[in-house]
Amino acid sequence: MRKLHTFDHAPAQWWPTLVTARTIRTLDPAKPEVTAMLVAGDRVAALGTAEECRRVGGEIGLASPRGVDLGDVTVVPGFTDAHTHPLMHGQMRTWVDCGPAQAGSIPQIVALLRQRASQTPGTAPIRGFGYEHRNLVERRHPTRQELDEVATDREVYLMNASGHGGVVNSYTLDKYGVTRDTQDPPGGVFFRDAAGELTGELSDAACNILTGPDGVKVGNHGPNLHLGDSVEDHLRQLRIAQHSFLSGGVTAVGDAQVSRREFDMYLHLADTGDLRLRYSMYLLSHLLEEGLEIGLRGGFGNAYLSFAGFKLYADGTLGGWTAYFPEGYAGDPGRTGMLYHEPAEYTELVDRAHRAGLQTATHAQSPDAIEMVIRAIEGAQHRHPRPDARHRIEHCGLPTGPQIQRMAAAGIVPVNQTQHYYNWGEGVVDAIGVRGERFNPLGEFVAAGVPVVLSSDAPVADPLPLQAIQVAVTRVTARGSRLGPDSLRISAEQALRAHTLGGAYALGREEDLGSLEIGKRADFAVLGGDPLTVDPEAIGSIPVHATWVGGQQCYDEKDEVPS
Repeated sequence: MRKLHTFDHAPAQWWPTLVTARTIRTLDPAKPEVTAMLVAGDRVAALGTAEECRRVGGEIGLASPRGVDLGDVTVVPGFTDAHTHPLMHGQMRTWVDCGPAQAGSIPQIVALLRQRASQTPGTAPIRGFGYEHRNLVERRHPTRQELDEVATDREVYLMNASGHGGVVNSYTLDKYGVTRDTQDPPGGVFFRDAAGELTGELSDAACNILTGPDGVKVGNHGPNLHLGDSVEDHLRQLRIAQHSFLSGGVTAVGDAQVSRREFDMYLHLADTGDLRLRYSMYLLSHLLEEGLEIGLRGGFGNAYLSFAGFKLYADGTLGGWTAYFPEGYAGDPGRTGMLYHEPAEYTELVDRAHRAGLQTATHAQSPDAIEMVIRAIEGAQHRHPRPDARHRIEHCGLPTGPQIQRMAAAGIVPVNQTQHYYNWGEGVVDAIGVRGERFNPLGEFVAAGVPVVLSSDAPVADPLPLQAIQVAVTRVTARGSRLGPDSLRISAEQALRAHTLGGAYALGREEDLGSLEIGKRADFAVLGGDPLTVDPEAIGSIPVHATWVGGQQCYDEKDEVPS
């Protein structure tokens, strides 16, 4: 894999800073725990005690640094969230929250949406997010008729917690010409009842209708998450998202589905100097042809905005029951989920990206979908050997034991989200039976020598790395269940590494991010407790007091959320 090398330099006026704290966990094998760190510009210059750092500073011309004593805290490398959707995350913060904390039944959801409709003039769309049908009293999806109670003169869209679809009202279907006779698009479904009538539920590629005739279209390359707002609204949403990530101690993210909408907004923020996180972009595979045409051949960019690779989709989501189980779901034997591409088509996409020297990151949840991905990567490597291609499987929820061994042999990097397990682990068992207890088998990855990477998939889960680490260690869900054997769990140190250096490795940025080592970026989180020594059940409750990016404090817990 061609790693990202950046050559931008910190401004000369940045005075060297000596940071001290009770504990600084560096993840540097040479000095894993220190009490002081000398920062020069945006990079770490020395580690050790305060006296040792001052001595080194004097030897390299960094005498008289300003001192910042953080006190009785634990400093860790800034968390790397390798799979996120930042603009979508910020956008969701402006929609109606219909998650389980706000609504436990369909009438409660309808009431929340009606309240927003009463406050929204004209015919602007009404959008809600966060419901999970198995968490509702009715244990089913709402219908278009129920959303018609919200409005009949404007679009109403209720997004499922998975982000892969949801429910619309009748007005939306009529506006975009979807009838009972409309064919399902490749990679998507317009759901129907037993009589063949549209229920209002739609998933994955069927969401293309929601962006309107002039919006982003992605074909059968993924769920269309790219609903358009004004440029000003999108920039505000990105600033809201940045605050959310920083408040969790996150300093670098991978945007796992970039279209022209996201790219344009990042460029706007770059123009105004408002990029406060480090973004690695994965362009959606509907842009692969254009990318190859203009000569994309590997990662490039600067320290804050870079291109990393291409995002592909194999199947749908476990949360929405669209992940591919050809034998049917235990909770609904007539439902099988789907593949976005036929195997030959998918294999060709991977092969073309691989030949060009590009990293791929493919969403795959079921064993059948994961098998399609592994075979395509194995074939591409056989035909065009590349050392350290570092292809990724996103989510990788239910690989079999033999598949994990093949992933290790092929150098495949799974990128997991333990917060999905935390939020709906029991729902996976409801969906596919007892084999769902293995969902996110991190311990099996460690045993096989497969890299472990943790991420949030925000907005599907909030970017709370400490919660993700806790769940990786305990495997206790929000309802108090512990599913599967203890061999699926990992240690706190392994989990911390997975959400820092592991994430940087997945992004191809481990040479400058992910740990606090001399010469690396001075990105770190200031925590109110030590995740390696507290009770594992308390890791997620550790407060994030501050977040530093490039040697500068970018977040304080007293900061207000941008409006």
